[in-house]
Amino acid sequence: MGLRKEAGTLGGAEAAALRSAFARAYGIRDERGHAYFAGLHGLPLPSWCAHDSQLFLPWHRAYLYYFERALRDLEPSANLVWWDWTTDRSHAEGVPALFRRTAAWSNRNPLATGPVPLSPDDLGRFRADPRNAGALSDGDPPWTLRDPDPPDELPRADTIRRALVAPTFTDLSLLLEGIHSNVHVWVGGAMTLISVAAYDPLFWAHHAMIDRVWYLWQIGRYGKPPPPALLGRALPPFPMTVAQTLDLAALGYGYAVETAG
Repeated sequence: MGLRKEAGTLGGAEAAALRSAFARAYGIRDERGHAYFAGLHGLPLPSWCAHDSQLFLPWHRAYLYYFERALRDLEPSANLVWWDWTTDRSHAEGVPALFRRTAAWSNRNPLATGPVPLSPDDLGRFRADPRNAGALSDGDPPWTLRDPDPPDELPRADTIRRALVAPTFTDLSLLLEGIHSNVHVWVGGAMTLISVAAYDPLFWAHHAMIDRVWYLWQIGRYGKPPPPALLGRALPPFPMTVAQTLDLAALGYGYAVETAG
């Protein structure tokens, strides 16, 4: 499909293509649209998201892969980007400019927030739980909200360097899932809840960063395949096994920068 670049390095035409792809995907209510893919992670049920030490990395790689294909069906030049939360820029500004509300956008930036078109019943149950307060705006449909912490609380490059020397796939997966969860909490709002996190466009850039770190570990001195018993495991609802997620070249995409931090 192409190269995934760091969010802060996108050129004007590349950023416009990504914004257009998301905006168009918001308007599609079938299995080609944003709501369908975001819903696979949480609401509406059933939730397919795999959060365990064995399937966390391959399931989310398949998830990104199929969503990126859907975006490219709408905008052939669009690629997902990764949010390098370890950079000095991220620690100075927090959320990348590409994903923020800015004065340059007189209308809603489609990467700053995403619609959550849940059914009235699902939305009613969601709003009735006080633990979900502050995740979504009012309105029909509601839109995702964020409440980020101070930028200097984001992960540092040393954190990723420690992950890259993990001795086994399982060790790496456990480390990355912990780092990933901390960033979800840092963003706040919808991103703190599995049920609606993927409706926030920033979710995809965050998970692309996690996928990139796995890739860097794969091509590094410590990289090795998952346990053999895991390779044939299916990754529903995607028609893909763990083994089929291991080679980025076979999947048709790569990462533009191959260094951590």
